[in-house]
Amino acid sequence: MKGIILAGGLGTRLDPLTRVVSKQLLPVYDKPMIYYPLSTLILAGITEIVIISSPSHLGSIEKLLGNGSDFNISIQYIVQEIPRGIADAFIISAEFIDSSKVALILGDNLFYGQGLGRQLARNKNLVGAKIFGYRVSDPSQYGVVTLDAEGRVVNLEEKPNRPKSEFAIPGLYFFDSRVKDIAANLKPSSRGELEIIDIIREYWNLGELELEILEQGTAWLDTGTPEGLFEASSFVRAVQRRQGLSLGDPITASRNVTSL
Repeated sequence: MKGIILAGGLGTRLDPLTRVVSKQLLPVYDKPMIYYPLSTLILAGITEIVIISSPSHLGSIEKLLGNGSDFNISIQYIVQEIPRGIADAFIISAEFIDSSKVALILGDNLFYGQGLGRQLARNKNLVGAKIFGYRVSDPSQYGVVTLDAEGRVVNLEEKPNRPKSEFAIPGLYFFDSRVKDIAANLKPSSRGELEIIDIIREYWNLGELELEILEQGTAWLDTGTPEGLFEASSFVRAVQRRQGLSLGDPITASRNVTSL
């Protein structure tokens, strides 16, 4: 399985912080934001990763992370000339994906939980697609999944005004190699973007979508707003001080991955 970190976009929710600096290089407590999604992929046992970002920011990210050898992985870089939506990541990285399964994580998403790496690593033999559900107080800001009494997916919506469910879809997705072909046939939404929810819906229509509720005690934080950035920094500080851990450190993650 290969991994993609989508670190593009304009970072408008964090303006003016992002006028001259990539959002993914802003600090989340004591580390740059991009360390956290990178660590998540490493803990999932993924060693081949591509990072997608804008022409103005990709060089700075590459200067920070290099070729990945410091973390015992391989990192490549792809320019996204224009932000066209999350699903565009699969189109511009189609050659990288090739015939492999792939995990996509958004560059401003932070995940933490006991055993999370083992939970994610189980998707190496995935057939179809896997998404996660996470209960939030305001799901209207995210993709939303609705379940029936047996836990089966019955509805998918992108940032609905009136969500039918409390379960948001976090920015971490697993797909088989067909995702690049599905993405290539998408049409832009009313927002003018290629929507990840449309890819998820295609797998759902094929009967090949799996949903997993993130285990109790798992934290998911979206650091793409000032409030989210502050809350994530406070969370990381609290965990590190109380437990003596280095949360979101790719070097530590690469050392721990052998225990999965």
